[in-house]
Amino acid sequence: MAVKGKVNVRDAIVNSLMRTTSGSKFSNLELDSALKKYDLSQKDRALFTAIYYGVIERRLTLDKIIGKLSSRSIEKIDPRTLEILRVALYQLRFMDRIPAHAAVSSAVDLTHKGGTDSFVNAVLRAYLRDPDVFEGEKMGFSGSELLSYKYSVPVWLIESWTKDYGFQTAEKIAAESCSRPTVTLRVNTITSSREDICRELVASGIEYELVDGCDSAVKLLSSCPLEEIAPLTDGRAYVQDMASQYASAVLDPVPGETVFDVCACPGGKSFSAAMHMENKGRVLSFDLHRSKLSLIDKGAEKLGINIIETFERDGRVFAEEYDGIADRIICDVPCSGLGVISKKPEIRYKDPGELSRLPEIQSAILENCSRYLKIGGILVYSTCTISRAENDDVYDRFISSTDCFEAVDFEVGGHCSAGGKLTLFPFDGTDGFFISKIKRVK
Repeated sequence: MAVKGKVNVRDAIVNSLMRTTSGSKFSNLELDSALKKYDLSQKDRALFTAIYYGVIERRLTLDKIIGKLSSRSIEKIDPRTLEILRVALYQLRFMDRIPAHAAVSSAVDLTHKGGTDSFVNAVLRAYLRDPDVFEGEKMGFSGSELLSYKYSVPVWLIESWTKDYGFQTAEKIAAESCSRPTVTLRVNTITSSREDICRELVASGIEYELVDGCDSAVKLLSSCPLEEIAPLTDGRAYVQDMASQYASAVLDPVPGETVFDVCACPGGKSFSAAMHMENKGRVLSFDLHRSKLSLIDKGAEKLGINIIETFERDGRVFAEEYDGIADRIICDVPCSGLGVISKKPEIRYKDPGELSRLPEIQSAILENCSRYLKIGGILVYSTCTISRAENDDVYDRFISSTDCFEAVDFEVGGHCSAGGKLTLFPFDGTDGFFISKIKRVK
């Protein structure tokens, strides 16, 4: 139910941040829920989004500054007061258009009832006395710790990227994690054309650009609520990042084939496969969680696709009835998601111990589902991460372990694979993503 009447935007942001920090909601779901709940102007919706995502994104940096200024340790500041401090400090340090006095006074107002207004006021006034003191080098940071503080990325993650790609590339990845991502549409080529969609965007005053090498993609340059874009609401397009569209292009299914999407939810690649196939053939979409399969069923109905069948299935467990029947398989496996940090900023705070178990799961899915492929069939193994352990290492182990499959090189969107695999970085204009192509030869 929407909350009518005047809403204190910063109070609403603090409430949403508390839910996200506690782990009860993912940031994108909480933001969507909050914007539907509150009757906000377009200006306040933009402010809510900017501060909410910004605080999550910069939390590590903000907490280091708060810890330096506060007479209390971070752990001893009550959660609501801490979120209020983060919101105010984010505005002071990272937003140019909000006057300092407005950021401080609004934070103090929010803490009156809790009796911590004097504490909040003291911390923020201390910051304003000399903001330059909190530049990374002046804080005494260098190397990985400096990048961690500067871009609010944990040291372990900076070191992991450095190990995989070198320090300079690690900094470019970290910097991109703080960027504002663009939205890319995948045109529903079953019911519409890119030209028709572009004409409608122009008529609505929405700026866009076309993407070389992908005739189904339209990258939006204007920021506007997605529910106001008619092609999205009526099923003539859906949101799909360029990297995911590239993976579907590498799979390249044709009409009449049988395609498996073995970790399918929420369904974007299944939809793309059906569109490549002109809605002719079979797309079998599998997922471990039955509750998520309705997303695919509803999405397919909205898009006018009738060749998708959904099944609850663990990709690690062999199903004899599928042995050798698929022409093409997309294995977009569960991963750390480290390639989409700019869209889901809380991912940067994941426990590295939990992530270490992923390659074993990914390998099990790839090895099992490869058995469903026909001789001569194509399998695409992909992830939305840039971790070599989850990407190159899993792929290389599989290729080297059998003579029944071989690597297939490919070119997509101006990017060329090497040894059948391609890593896209966030600074390439896409999500961070891994795409590889495998052919069954016997």
